[in-house]
Amino acid sequence: MPKLPFLLTRLDKDIPDVADVSARLRRHLMRLRGHPFSESDIEAFHRAMDAITDDDVARFHARAQAYVERARAASGTAHLKREEKQRLAAITDGVRAMTVEIEARADEIAADIHARMPWMAPATEVAWHAMRRCAQEGAPVFRLPPMLLVGPPGIGKSHWSRALAAALGVPTTLVDAAAEAASFVIAGAQRGWGNAGAGKPLDTILNHRVLNPIVVVDEVEKAGVVRDTGGNRHNLTEALLALMEPVSAARWECPFYRVPFDMSGIGWIMTANSRRGLPEPLLSRCPPLVLPPLTLSDLIGFAQREGAARGLTTPAQDAIIETLQQHRDRADALSLRVVQRMLDRAEQLERRPVLN
Repeated sequence: MPKLPFLLTRLDKDIPDVADVSARLRRHLMRLRGHPFSESDIEAFHRAMDAITDDDVARFHARAQAYVERARAASGTAHLKREEKQRLAAITDGVRAMTVEIEARADEIAADIHARMPWMAPATEVAWHAMRRCAQEGAPVFRLPPMLLVGPPGIGKSHWSRALAAALGVPTTLVDAAAEAASFVIAGAQRGWGNAGAGKPLDTILNHRVLNPIVVVDEVEKAGVVRDTGGNRHNLTEALLALMEPVSAARWECPFYRVPFDMSGIGWIMTANSRRGLPEPLLSRCPPLVLPPLTLSDLIGFAQREGAARGLTTPAQDAIIETLQQHRDRADALSLRVVQRMLDRAEQLERRPVLN
């Protein structure tokens, strides 16, 4: 898998320190004044050193310090701490990018996800067409278009997103939009804040060194506004739009590191339980994909497929299906979360050791 540029600036790790530059200037002056020397000829070296005055040394140091300061300022990373530079140094040669090379692979991924979660067909179709387009164009990076999934809670919007990421072989991270500081979780917080640090999307890329992870923003309609100590507003929509627009994302400056990164490879999947509360700029950028509520048939089919994939016995699967049928009139029972908990519990019981 080829590596592509991600950090769009030069680290100052290769810039020499003041002492090294001063030593180079000293040796150069020795030669200019006609005092050639060899490092192995100690006497010649000392004679050359005697020709260097205190004023020369002061001039070396001043010029060396000025050079190093300007070189570091030009690098754009002089303000970073040592451990921060070390973290960024790991990606100076680029990061890996996942792509979909052939259309058949796109078809396989879409067919598998649709078979597991057929009620998510509108979302699967968008991802399928994006994967096929990537293969047709021979693109080096698969870029999932921003998606806004709107549907009742518990139908598996986040589960579908994780399944897509797993099939593509890219990392994923979840952001709870209802959290008070969701905008900072997305974009990061500048120094001076108690929670100063990089945002989750950038952290995910740095940790996994993959250019195009999938970031799931859950319950985006519940996002609020945060004000800093200066009274400035920070809202999730503005943070998202800056990272979703191709031009601004391609050279996005992190508030914490204060250096530019190419964030244009991120696949954004936002989920909402209803259109109510969704900001107009977000709706304009991401037309919502309205998903239907789950039916009993959907849940039974999911339980059967997942149960078989986990190796559950037929009696265990039948018990789950019977429980669903008994509670078919309860709205809270028709939830993918409930079925997943039942599957987890059944798997745990079947794998526990048999006691004599």
